[in-house]
Amino acid sequence: MTSLIPQSLMDRLELVKSEVVLVEEVDNWFLMNSWIPVVSIVVAYLFFVLYWGPRWMADKKPYQIKNILIVYNLVQTLYNAYIVAYLFIPGVPTYLWNHSCVPLPIEVHPHWFAFCEACHLYYLSKIIDLLDTVFFVMKKKQSQITFLHVYHHAMMVLTSWGLLRFFKGEQAIFVGSLNSLVHVVMYSYYFLAAFGPEVQKYLWWKKYITKFQLIQFGLMCLHQVCLIMFECQMPVVLTYYITFQALVMVVLFGNFYYQTYVKKNK
Repeated sequence: MTSLIPQSLMDRLELVKSEVVLVEEVDNWFLMNSWIPVVSIVVAYLFFVLYWGPRWMADKKPYQIKNILIVYNLVQTLYNAYIVAYLFIPGVPTYLWNHSCVPLPIEVHPHWFAFCEACHLYYLSKIIDLLDTVFFVMKKKQSQITFLHVYHHAMMVLTSWGLLRFFKGEQAIFVGSLNSLVHVVMYSYYFLAAFGPEVQKYLWWKKYITKFQLIQFGLMCLHQVCLIMFECQMPVVLTYYITFQALVMVVLFGNFYYQTYVKKNK
């Protein structure tokens, strides 16, 4: 029976079969198979930082976690740098340049699996980022637990999971790599600041981190708009979603910058 099927069609069927196997493998990675674990993590996070945590700390002194913060911020710096390093795998820059608008099909994509690995590492980094707010609670710094902070952290966990689960591909590589680069700079600052006032007095570049974040969101918007203008073969739903979230972040971070650095100086 199979002899009646043209060889070209047989080859195509084998490619489709291998594509399905690859997609299923990615979908079965850690915390990827179902929406229940990731939603549970976000719900537990919101419950702790907005309700139970502040009440638990109400009659306690702030925890002295200087050494924990030093290690945590160093790990975050190195982890995000490792994600950025995926951009420099041999052949990846050339591929992204040549196929930034019309990507190759998965079955002949030379770097598809590496992109998925980078996205998975990025997704896990967003879960680790939730510890930022947990540490604020433990240090009784409720003023830093703002709507911007909580919304950004919770949204990034859900978005990065949904992106890898349903929109595997290079569309998120620019966004994720740029965000990880920002986090390298940000957590480097936090790492140094955790040593205390004797080091903090030399850290004059704090406000430039927020500027860097604003530039990041502007570049994200520009990237997605270019995908639309050039009618690139990317999921248009994801394009509009990323654009919308980037604009929301521009508004929220812009307001934070104004309130913290411009208005306060006036």
